[in-house]
Amino acid sequence: MRGLTRLLVAGVTVPAAAQAAEGAARQDTSGVFVWVFLGVCALIVVAQLVPAILMAIGAARGIAQGLQHPEEQEAKTR
Repeated sequence: MRGLTRLLVAGVTVPAAAQAAEGAARQDTSGVFVWVFLGVCALIVVAQLVPAILMAIGAARGIAQGLQHPEEQEAKTR
């Protein structure tokens, strides 16, 4: 009896949920210019990230070099 009840509940709720999801789905009417604009924005963001990452790596190297013992720093400068 429990299995039949679960089957009936699933049979009622799954189609109702699918219909609600279908009605709530937003249609994308964006034209090609919107996608080109978004692509240019993404390109700008990536172009700004590259120098930021390189500066972070350089700062980390500088900090790591500053943490070395004075004897090791003198040996590198000679």
